[in-house]
Amino acid sequence: MSKIAMFTMGTRGDVQPYIYLSKQLIKNNHEVTLGSHPCWRKLIEGSGIRFEPIGPEIDIEKEAAAIRGKNPNPVLSMFKTMNFVFRMIQDSSKEVYKVCKDKDLIIVSHSQMGAVEAEVLGIPTVNVTLQTEMIGEKLKHKTFKDKLIGGAIAKQVAKTYNKIRKIYGLKPVKSVDEIMSKELNLIPISRYVIERNPYWEDKNILTGYWYDENEDFVPDEKLKSFIDSGEKPVVLALGAMSFEDKPEKDKLDMFVQALFKTGCRVIIQGFQKTLEDYELPETMIACGSVPHSWLFANAKFVIHHCGFGTSAATMIYGVPSIPVPHVLDQLGFALQLGKINVATKPLKAKDLSEQTIIAAIEEMNSSYDEKRKNALEISEKIKEENGVVVAVRLIEGVLRNQ
Repeated sequence: MSKIAMFTMGTRGDVQPYIYLSKQLIKNNHEVTLGSHPCWRKLIEGSGIRFEPIGPEIDIEKEAAAIRGKNPNPVLSMFKTMNFVFRMIQDSSKEVYKVCKDKDLIIVSHSQMGAVEAEVLGIPTVNVTLQTEMIGEKLKHKTFKDKLIGGAIAKQVAKTYNKIRKIYGLKPVKSVDEIMSKELNLIPISRYVIERNPYWEDKNILTGYWYDENEDFVPDEKLKSFIDSGEKPVVLALGAMSFEDKPEKDKLDMFVQALFKTGCRVIIQGFQKTLEDYELPETMIACGSVPHSWLFANAKFVIHHCGFGTSAATMIYGVPSIPVPHVLDQLGFALQLGKINVATKPLKAKDLSEQTIIAAIEEMNSSYDEKRKNALEISEKIKEENGVVVAVRLIEGVLRNQ
């Protein structure tokens, strides 16, 4: 039995992939510790995983919503959120170091948490990368322009980790590439969704998406009755983007009116503050924390913020979608869905109106059969990949070679 630790900070979408990976590692008799914000204790321990609280006792989704509300520009919003998370990563290093002690392997999440601490302790690492744009093209001959732009970005991203390195007396690095695992970088994305970059080193491997096929969920009677009472509903699930710092009635009004006028039955996930004093039409129902494995499988199509988790879930469970990206990386995932024709054109958050939402629904309805067929086909291929099992097998290969 190997002792493995991993750490992640951010919203639920930043935590969920590591829950799936942890559960599969535990199933293979490894001892796993997953560290994250104290607010995720119930979610992680409820999945049967040993939890370590890392960082301040805050409601991360509320904090992210406040930052987003002050910065409507998607690029600025993303960088402000990243800087907020990076400060917490830096301030939490001593806690991470303590958890890393006596471990056989550190799985370094997409935020690079644990990389420096593992280096100090001489513990091998395996990386996980969600955004493929962050993977260096080591085998590519770079022009002067490539080096100039790439060097500037790499230097900026490395700043946070150099502050942590300074704590332990380590030399600064010029790029995040220098602190990544030399053995293995896991990319939990399907090869049927993106092609492998020929300029990547061999250690960068597309495993297929990670998910839990046996996620147990029994809906309450109200939700079950709604599902059974008519045709499949549309699911509105904007994830952390619908977590409100304050009620957002105007935003919810746009979706409700557009969905009502287009004759959709709807399940709404999120908008909890607004929904407290909001009367929905009889054709709509609000739900709380319902797993996407159940919710999306029962949907006609999904309107979602296009985070990594919801984008993957639409394909895993074979449902077309309308992407509403709010920040830059979500726009990238929306373009992936569009490329394989399982989604409409992205409906950018800054362009939201009742009219644009109706237009997106009409686009979905006019091409629904084709998109549904494509979504079911990609779902079958993804399930054949068995991504999380592949990931664990590769991790065990690294452990055997130590």
